[in-house]
Amino acid sequence: MSFFVGNQMTAGYGQGPDIISSCSIKVNRGEIVAILGPNGAGKSTAMKAMLGLLKLKSGSVILNGEDISKLSPQDRVKKGISFVPQTKNVFAELTVKENLEVGAFLREDNINNIIDEIYELFPILKEKSSQIVGQLSGGQRQQVALGRALMIKPSVLMLDEPTAGVSPIVMDELFQHILRVKKTNVGIIMVEQNAKQALSISDRGYVLVTGENKFEGSGVELLKDPEVRRSFLGG
Repeated sequence: MSFFVGNQMTAGYGQGPDIISSCSIKVNRGEIVAILGPNGAGKSTAMKAMLGLLKLKSGSVILNGEDISKLSPQDRVKKGISFVPQTKNVFAELTVKENLEVGAFLREDNINNIIDEIYELFPILKEKSSQIVGQLSGGQRQQVALGRALMIKPSVLMLDEPTAGVSPIVMDELFQHILRVKKTNVGIIMVEQNAKQALSISDRGYVLVTGENKFEGSGVELLKDPEVRRSFLGG
């Protein structure tokens, strides 16, 4: 069984219709999995369901063999699941180092060693450690968000549109950072609009359509699939 699994998940908002239906997402440690699909396909909803921000109508969420479907989002974080939302993912009025310290709120040990590890992963954060985050570029702020999420030493990192709103050059840089995080044996699930680029760094991918699994396979397989290329990759 995979390390982290959203299995046959069905969920929606309030009394509204189901947004995801029998949707399954799996990731192992040291693996990048991309969730792709058109707007409204249920990509972020699937991620929220796995994080516990949305109650499942049916299905389950399994972490390392344990059913965590009934746990709160906070308790899932304590189990080692970290999440970087698309917006409001940093404290703009705090310094880089203060943001990292806030990210370690669950830790009771000395966090300086972990901060040093984050600085190794993201050298610019060490250089800018005392700078107010609101003064940083968009790409640098995303590195702060990634670093803050890694302060709990997660086994799973969930990223919602990590490259939204940044230039192509910055997007390539962020994807390189995500690859470096992968090498620390973290399982990474990311929702991404930049499908071609996301699949190029992903071990596996899922394409959702109207809340259901439409295609899945390795990043290479999906990039080569004629129907996926025609429908979702622009040719």
